[in-house]
Amino acid sequence: MKNIILGSVLAVAAVTSLSAHAAAVSICSGTAAGNGAQVTAGTDFVKVAFTPKCSANVLLQGNDVSSTLYQVASASVKGKSTFNGSSAGGSVGVAGTCAASPCAPSDVNTAMTNAPSS
Repeated sequence: MKNIILGSVLAVAAVTSLSAHAAAVSICSGTAAGNGAQVTAGTDFVKVAFTPKCSANVLLQGNDVSSTLYQVASASVKGKSTFNGSSAGGSVGVAGTCAASPCAPSDVNTAMTNAPSS
């Protein structure tokens, strides 16, 4: 009986220790300037919810990965380059060239996939 209880406790501990990572969230949609989508607070990197201001034509995604990692990726719908960065050190920089001009949300998805994570 002790082995069953111990096994159950270990299984529950293993499952609950895994972070449930949300996928990247679109914050700015590439339309007119104004408020972006709210970045929600949780148990990961963002502790206080906020609503960013978006410049016109900007595509922006954020990904609250863990308590030490937040990733961002962006592009302009009038541009040809994507940008990414993270809280894992360094700064936001050029991630690559968009597949076509103008840039599309799929280009930002690719930049997010390649954002620094360690």
